[in-house]
Amino acid sequence: MVDIEERRTRRKGTTFLLVLAAIAFLLAAATRLLGLDGTRYLAATTALTPYFTAAGVVLGGLALLLRRWAVGTVTSLVAVVLVAAVAPRAFPDSRPVGVGRAVTVMAANLLVGRAEAEAVVAAVRAHDVDVLAMQELTPEMVLDLERAGLDEVLPHRHFLDEPGGSGSGLASRYPLSPRTLTPPSTLRQAGALVDLPGADLEVLSVHPLPPVVDAGPGNWLRDMAGLPERELGGPVRVLAGDFNATLDHAGLRRLLNSGYVDAADQVGEGLNPTWPSGGALWPPPVAIDHVLVDDRCPVEDFEVLDVPGSDHRAVVTRFVVPAR
Repeated sequence: MVDIEERRTRRKGTTFLLVLAAIAFLLAAATRLLGLDGTRYLAATTALTPYFTAAGVVLGGLALLLRRWAVGTVTSLVAVVLVAAVAPRAFPDSRPVGVGRAVTVMAANLLVGRAEAEAVVAAVRAHDVDVLAMQELTPEMVLDLERAGLDEVLPHRHFLDEPGGSGSGLASRYPLSPRTLTPPSTLRQAGALVDLPGADLEVLSVHPLPPVVDAGPGNWLRDMAGLPERELGGPVRVLAGDFNATLDHAGLRRLLNSGYVDAADQVGEGLNPTWPSGGALWPPPVAIDHVLVDDRCPVEDFEVLDVPGSDHRAVVTRFVVPAR
């Protein structure tokens, strides 16, 4: 009799813990599935979608194994929906062979000018970069980049450098014409038309304010909403930089739905984290640096690079811009 009571107590305890875990998972899943980014905590939770998706798969399987059918079924069904959204990022998409001008774009957050300029320029040279989009570009960093020889490889520039983390800039192998591509934003976001041989390309150095600041995500939501959608019949456009958003945030998905593709996702690198760099495990590494490419431009390659001195990894992608 005692053994039966003990088994019942243990079973109830196990069920209680599984239900608690399932509730936590379902609440987290709701932030992604419903696009809930209204507080910094919701925005942070959404960024962790790949992590709680994996947790949901394990939890659902465990509940079914323990014959907690209701908990296991509900959890597993929701986990399957999330897996369908997340898992394809780890596999290359079929891509047409590009016809036009091949272009390599690199985006790098320079951590208020603390990144090693020599390493940035070395990466530009090694990857034959045509356009470099920089965030957190300071006046001191501009001088460091000049001393490191950036002008020798990317002689054309549009810099909005400022002290602190507000600055931004574009450096290019080809002539640049500055363009205003966003409404006024919290941080500077340099935009320009790149005059490629036989083609034109609009590039924006993206840097919305982070959503997890004490003031909440209001400015981040506004900055994300101000990022330009791809215009049907308009100029070929690329958004490159530190979005402070993952592919699971509603603002970024809006841009993708307008006609951009995420370069990392195209080549099966969409789960490769870019922040924080250096192998840190807390906060959990996430992919918030992106190159969004006009879907008229087939993506050929994508790579994530460590940048000494910065807490972000740089992203480099090669794609083909159709001729004029």
